Amino acid sequence: MITRASTGIDDSSYPGIYTLIADYFGPGVRGKVYGILQLAQPLGFLAGLILGQIVAPLIGGWRSVFYMTGSLGLVVALLIYFGVKEMPRGKAEPEFENMPEMATFRFSWKEAREIFKKRTMWFVFLQGFAGVFPWQVITFFFFGYLETERGYDANAIIATMAPVILILAAGYFVGGFLGDLMFKRTKEGRILVSSAGVLLGGIFFYLALTTPLEAPNRFFLLMCLTAIFMPLSSANVIATVYDVTVPEVRSTAQAIEYFIENSGAVAAPALTGALIVATGDKSYSILMICIVAWALAFVFYLGALFTIEKDTGYLRSQMAERAKTM
Repeated sequence: MITRASTGIDDSSYPGIYTLIADYFGPGVRGKVYGILQLAQPLGFLAGLILGQIVAPLIGGWRSVFYMTGSLGLVVALLIYFGVKEMPRGKAEPEFENMPEMATFRFSWKEAREIFKKRTMWFVFLQGFAGVFPWQVITFFFFGYLETERGYDANAIIATMAPVILILAAGYFVGGFLGDLMFKRTKEGRILVSSAGVLLGGIFFYLALTTPLEAPNRFFLLMCLTAIFMPLSSANVIATVYDVTVPEVRSTAQAIEYFIENSGAVAAPALTGALIVATGDKSYSILMICIVAWALAFVFYLGALFTIEKDTGYLRSQMAERAKTM
């Protein structure tokens, strides 16, 4: 339990990583950069699947895999410590472009409290709780579903899911790219892309799980389409948080959002498991939890459409005022 709990330390580093990226790259390109960065997550998941299913039996079991991945983590930590340069907070904001010197923005409790006064953040928090349900349900139950409900063996599972995960990885970048493109046209652009992602992802997932067992090719195609749209919102949500919060509390805002997401991550498997026990139908339970969660996330995104322009405009005015005093 202590070992598992300690892995929360590296999960807690994500807000700092994304904030550092925001200090390197301006609002117009952050979505693409976050999308590229998030490619690592599904690719790592795929690598773990291959290591666990194929490599582990050849090297003495799954414990040996942890020695490999843990050692690589230590190497990467050293590379980050010695190779990644810290940037001044807010350096990439357009108002500070070409400024020879930057003021030092330090954490402020006053600005931290302002996070909760931005209506966009409330919708981001709400969608974070609901939106994480499908990801957790699929992670916990989908491989078992393929085995017990669709009769796939280990080789068939890898043959089906490996391409789906690769497409999912591409979806992160596509989402970030489209979000940046739309954001340049309208401040609601990232929210529009995110809304489309949860809507279309939910539709294709429903069609996939209701596909007859006798049509595995159709099931595979629909899962690939689901994988394209599911991650469209991910990079855009992170970029949206940084579109409405000042640089010195961006990690705090992201950490709060992650805390709320983790609350949903705890609830999702428990609710799905309880529904499976109650109904005896794994397919129905997975589908019901995911579709309801995506529908709620879609509603919350619609709410953010009415608040995002005001909140982004207020941040830009704050940055302009700071630039005048430098």
